[in-house]
Amino acid sequence: MLSKLGEKFTDFFKRNMPDAFVFALVLTLFTGLLAFFWLGTAPLKIVRSWYDGFWTLLEFGMQMVLLIITGYSIALSGAVEKGIDKLARLIKRPRQVYYFVVLIGSLLSMVSWGWVVIAGVLARELALRIRGVNYNYLIACTYFSSISWVTGMSSSIPLLLNTDQNFMIQNGLLTATIPTSVTLGSLLNVCMMAVMLLLGPLLMYWLAPQANEGNDLFALMGHESEQSPLGIREEAESLKHPYKTLSDRLNNSVVLQYAVAAMGLVYIIYHFGTKGLDLNLNIMIFVFIMLGLLLHKTPMRYGISMKRASSNISAILFQFPFYAGIMGIMTFTGLGAALGKQIALVATHNSYPFYAYILGGVVNFAIPSGGGEYAVIGPSVIEAVQHIGAGLPAAELTMMTARASMAIAYGEGLTNLLQPFYLLLLLPVMAKGINIQARDVMGYLVIPFLCYFVLQILMVLLLPV
Repeated sequence: MLSKLGEKFTDFFKRNMPDAFVFALVLTLFTGLLAFFWLGTAPLKIVRSWYDGFWTLLEFGMQMVLLIITGYSIALSGAVEKGIDKLARLIKRPRQVYYFVVLIGSLLSMVSWGWVVIAGVLARELALRIRGVNYNYLIACTYFSSISWVTGMSSSIPLLLNTDQNFMIQNGLLTATIPTSVTLGSLLNVCMMAVMLLLGPLLMYWLAPQANEGNDLFALMGHESEQSPLGIREEAESLKHPYKTLSDRLNNSVVLQYAVAAMGLVYIIYHFGTKGLDLNLNIMIFVFIMLGLLLHKTPMRYGISMKRASSNISAILFQFPFYAGIMGIMTFTGLGAALGKQIALVATHNSYPFYAYILGGVVNFAIPSGGGEYAVIGPSVIEAVQHIGAGLPAAELTMMTARASMAIAYGEGLTNLLQPFYLLLLLPVMAKGINIQARDVMGYLVIPFLCYFVLQILMVLLLPV
């Protein structure tokens, strides 16, 4: 019954959900109108806020592009393909693919949210080897697995709270950092991780569509091989001159590429040796690049792999600035802070985690960035918590702050299932060479969203930090 209901949601989304870019345009106008009618913000200020925000995600957008193409390039290497071939021999049925991809994707995302790209590569390669996989649903499974990132080592809100002289301390809202032992290491978060790893794969296993209906990857590709007529190594060989040249020796030099990769390896060891398990975006991309250099062996082969990996990234390049503009309206007009302040008007000692969770989810549609969202609404939420907990011991107030902050993170992570912003991270990898849009995927995520919505609210209200 649940799988049939999921198919109905999918059919509804296919019929009614516009392209992801249209979603961004509608959200831009909605946010601007909300600032105008609710706050009375002057139209020119709204437009200026939109423009000022338009460029704030350029670095982030470039990081996303590099994360996609460097991760995908690794998957195009012969060594990785052989490893996936061996793995595919152990997985025989489509439902096993769904379960395995959600489990691996959840684990990878707990290490770092950007690692969902690796799960996407794995999912596509398994779909190429195992017949009968509903590919639209498999993309939904992979995207679903990414919501576990808010419980893991790259969760931006708890990491920010544990950063010396963070903006909360500088603004006088906190007197000291909040250690990750009471956020990421709390009983609440450990239980949330367990739910994601144990329930998540089973849920997507149960919800799997009964009928494939032509959504097998081979059918979507028109029974054509996704690979280039030549393999990467063969293409590199075909580009050589018919006679010996210096340029060919350099283009196909293993020594040259390995020397540079060795330099990179030295820095990677230095980075983790001096900073611990600091998995920021820059070091992740750097690791991916160095690994790609090692796996592809020569400059020519690596260049070919990067060219193939970067053929489907247009959506990120032109849509990220529009989401940054929405974030600008939320930030510079005070709309985000005004939403946060509403908690102080209605929340109580028992209900504040619920309102923090809802607020985190709602604002995520306009500011799809955990750290960016918390910078906008976090101060208002912490002020509300301090007002509600006035007179309590400092330790208990810290626990309340940690609970509210994690509730924002969980709400922010879950509503990614209802908006296509981070799906742009997966589609260049998983939809390469085929015609799949966000509307073909999002309907499968409605039931998982509803299940987790109820469960997470109960957990943030009832479980101790």
